[in-house]
Amino acid sequence: MSCFVATKNKETRSVTGITKSDYDDWLSGQPKNVQAWIEGSGFKAKPGAVAVLPDKSGAPNQAVLILKDADDLWSWGAAAVKLPAGRYCLSPEPETADEAYTACLGWALGSYDFDRYRKRNEPVRELVWPKAADRTKITAVAAGIYLTRDLVNTPASDMGPDELAGAAVSLSQAFGAHCETITGDDLLAQNFPMIHAVGRASTRAPRLIDLRWGNPTHPKVTLVGKGVCFDTGGLDLKPSSGMLMMKKDMGGAAQVLGLSRMIMELDLPISLRVLIPAVENSVSGNAFRPLDILNTRKGLTVEVGNTDAEGRLVLGDALALACEEEPELLIDFATLTGAARVALGTDLPALFCNSDRLAAALTEGGLTAQDPTWRMPLHQAYTSMLDSKIADTNNVSSGGYAGAITAALFLEKFVEPTIEWAHFDLMSWNTSSKPGRPEGGEAQGIRGVLQVLQDRYAKA
Repeated sequence: MSCFVATKNKETRSVTGITKSDYDDWLSGQPKNVQAWIEGSGFKAKPGAVAVLPDKSGAPNQAVLILKDADDLWSWGAAAVKLPAGRYCLSPEPETADEAYTACLGWALGSYDFDRYRKRNEPVRELVWPKAADRTKITAVAAGIYLTRDLVNTPASDMGPDELAGAAVSLSQAFGAHCETITGDDLLAQNFPMIHAVGRASTRAPRLIDLRWGNPTHPKVTLVGKGVCFDTGGLDLKPSSGMLMMKKDMGGAAQVLGLSRMIMELDLPISLRVLIPAVENSVSGNAFRPLDILNTRKGLTVEVGNTDAEGRLVLGDALALACEEEPELLIDFATLTGAARVALGTDLPALFCNSDRLAAALTEGGLTAQDPTWRMPLHQAYTSMLDSKIADTNNVSSGGYAGAITAALFLEKFVEPTIEWAHFDLMSWNTSSKPGRPEGGEAQGIRGVLQVLQDRYAKA
């Protein structure tokens, strides 16, 4: 990655990370000129704060970064933006791979800039690779997050179903995977009626992206991502304010492609399958309508209570396909409900899971990776809220309550109960800039899932 270099040059400055609790002891051990400089500059020792310090001649040759604690990933992200342009090395060198990982990944995430449509605002601050760094892991994780952010940030004019499929094909070619796409009316011929119904009104044909990678004898792990490349709401049209951010409605697809990139670059011993129903929910004379009855791959009939609840429809067909080969693990990501954001805010994805063991592992993995999620219940008593008088189920609940739960319960109808399944309902977007997390598209939950996959399979 462009923010990392192998060697120092004559202009390289050192940067030292100091926890807030250790700051006073560190400062008391510094030369008098450094103490005077810090005191005179009004420096405040808050996490993420940086100060460039002079040497005996007065030239700036070192910097200090304040950390919340030793595991503070995000303050390293702040350093990559706040420090003056140039090349830096860590001093002292991290003693362990974990310490180097935290500093380097934070630096990489802070260095991200979406520059497809304009020149980069700031030059990249370069960091010399620490000796203890696992370069492969750091690069794999950072590149996966960059990919996710790039896909979500790209406007729908340049990220329709075809372009999303192209991104999957490019990824598969880079890692020797195989990618097939079922497009347009072929979706009907191959029994994906809900994907076709949601996407048929657009001039950009709907499709199902199917990527496979790895040794087929290894444990089967299937990832499913909602790929609604733009969502007008359909005939239940969104207001302009609700439509404004809908380029990010393919955020679930972006998550699984970013996670897949990590998995493949790290060569995890799994048989990976990625399914992405890619559609644009548009308005035209052949758009699906409120109270239409849709057939499904699962064999259930669905009454359309609202055309703006389209993500669960396309996911239903994809989840049914995923279960046909009985994967050991099935995980989907989707920007599915506003209700989840009301409950948990924009930073914390909602996790629904049919396995307490898997839910506990995903929760713990998220905490370990500093990529937290929060489990919400698949409360079966609410299933009746999806009842229809003329079909097997409605796609939305009656009454307006428990919207995230009933959406997850709808998806559960398409998942075989014998398969461990997790569903992430997420924002996929930073509403404001924070250290290491610029405003815009964001990877959420995937570092925690990667941690679980490494713990379960790589360490087995």
